Amino acid sequence: MPDRGDRRRSGGLGRDGRCPGGFAKLVTEVTMGRVGIVLGIEMSRLARTGRDWHQLLELCSLSGALLADPDGVYDPSFYNDRLLLGLKGTMNEAELYLIRQRMLSGRLAKAERGELAFQLPIGYVRRPSGEVVFDPDEQARHVVGLVFDTFTRLGTLNAVLRYLVDHQIQLPVRVRGGLAKGELEWRRPTRETLQIMLHNPIYAGYYAYGRRRVDPRRKQPGRPSTGRIVGDSDEWLVLLADRMPAYITVEQYGANLARMAANRQTAASPGAPRDGSALLAGLLRCGRCGGGHRMTVRYHTPSSRNPAHGYVCAYNQVNYGTGGPCQHIAGPALDAYVTGQVLAAVAPAALDISICAAAQAEAERAMLDKLWRQRLERARYAADRARRQYQLAEPENRLVVRQLEKEWEAALAETDHLQTDYQRFTESLPMTLTDAQRQAIGELAENLPRIWNAPTTGPTDRKELLRTLIEKITVAVVGNSELVDVTITWAGGHHTTGQAIRPVARLDQLSYYPRLLARVTELAEQGKTTRQIADTLNTEGLRPPKRTSRFEPAQIRTLLNKHGIIAPRRRDRPTALADLRPDEWTVPGLAAALEMPLATVYNWIYRGWINARHAPEGNYWIITANTAELRRLHERRSRPPGFYTRARWTEPPDEPSMQDGAPQ
Repeated sequence: MPDRGDRRRSGGLGRDGRCPGGFAKLVTEVTMGRVGIVLGIEMSRLARTGRDWHQLLELCSLSGALLADPDGVYDPSFYNDRLLLGLKGTMNEAELYLIRQRMLSGRLAKAERGELAFQLPIGYVRRPSGEVVFDPDEQARHVVGLVFDTFTRLGTLNAVLRYLVDHQIQLPVRVRGGLAKGELEWRRPTRETLQIMLHNPIYAGYYAYGRRRVDPRRKQPGRPSTGRIVGDSDEWLVLLADRMPAYITVEQYGANLARMAANRQTAASPGAPRDGSALLAGLLRCGRCGGGHRMTVRYHTPSSRNPAHGYVCAYNQVNYGTGGPCQHIAGPALDAYVTGQVLAAVAPAALDISICAAAQAEAERAMLDKLWRQRLERARYAADRARRQYQLAEPENRLVVRQLEKEWEAALAETDHLQTDYQRFTESLPMTLTDAQRQAIGELAENLPRIWNAPTTGPTDRKELLRTLIEKITVAVVGNSELVDVTITWAGGHHTTGQAIRPVARLDQLSYYPRLLARVTELAEQGKTTRQIADTLNTEGLRPPKRTSRFEPAQIRTLLNKHGIIAPRRRDRPTALADLRPDEWTVPGLAAALEMPLATVYNWIYRGWINARHAPEGNYWIITANTAELRRLHERRSRPPGFYTRARWTEPPDEPSMQDGAPQ
């Protein structure tokens, strides 16, 4: 064997394996053959895992390096030595596991007693004795309470974030490290911070441990804090009630979690209210396919000023690719029906609503006013502190005095700015409502449809109210008709049923089509004209497929022709002067008198050159023209084509015909 004493010793062999690159350097030196023997107090401690330990043994065996500890010298190329080294590595790995398990068991036992310390969220501090208490800063506690109250009122994280930003409210954060450790800093609110606050059980008085567990599949190399996921409350290791000072009740905490879960857009939750005219999005369930699947919203814009939407159940088509939509319901008709049901349900509580609205408005204003006064108090304290620091400084030390003077001036400017903003706030939103405002709230509460249809009430506000009162709505179209069976499940489990009316495409889809046809036939046999039949149907409450319209004579004529029903002819229009007054004309009579086409007479009527009105019975015009008017019309008729067009670019002629409504 070659003499191992002649080999060079690496200078890195005395380093601990925990040092960065220590074990890696050892493996490199062994691989390059520059190591004769590896010395250690406990050889199995060179590697942290069994895989690294056996890799080192294999490399030492290939390079001929030895391993030595106080128990002896080992040659990994010999079977007995390698077997002994392998056993030592296995025992060391088991020992590390046992030590880790004992440490975790100790932490868990301490957590079960509620004594294990952890980082506290916003609004809490830990005393030197280890007791957890509310933040001693009054403004910090007020802002935390404001966050939870605002979420209860608005219902979504985005709404709370916008509210805080609009009112320039910052969150109080205690610095956790550095020279300023423990000091209070005011930072702008973020969605992530608000989400952590609303999900943290400590605000409800719970002591929780083991909320986050590490998923090895999500862990990223070099980033120890990655791979953590939050489990459900039944998966937490420790959950102790009434161990922490609470900002909210347990019931409110559970309601917040349920509200945030419902805001997620999933198959089991309606999702947060979004923009769009569809008021029932997320609430509708199909009652025809038997699965109670959620109905989706489809928007279409027949015109830029008249956007429309509909509700469709296409579960089988989307998931199985079979058939068409289960049912389709026009959105405005169903929205109007459900809105009427909701307004009728809350109408008896109008007085209570007005009282609660006034109290809520005053409470919100009082909370914001208190926050403004706290900010002013903090700014005044900072300015007073800067003044005292400036006054205590030695005047001769100009380097320090100049800086303190700038800080004092900046604090005074910030105080003046806040005072101006607070004055503007109090002028726009006084802390208490005036008598006129209270009266206006009471009047609006007595007329809920007015509030609902007001321009200031947006689609999101209407959807929020519907989701507060309604749990789900199950709809099913009756056959292919205009009738829709609606079952409303209110919050609390109460059910109400009814029928809504949707527009359909054809007359024969109407549920009362046989009765309509029989009635039209009866009126036609009585000698009624198409207009008279249409007026009778409209008076009796019958409507065509498009629910927003009325029956017109053309629709009646089409229906009669389709079924071969002979309708009486409309009475002949008068064509002679004897049928009218001496100064009244029909269109054919005036056209004959002026020797001009009928189209020209209608054109003059539409332009306003002829004084005409619709006949009280019948769809025709009655023209009023005396002798002077006939003379004027004759003169207009006798002028050459293009006369008025050329007259627009020349001096207007001095004659009456250019001042009687003719184009200039």
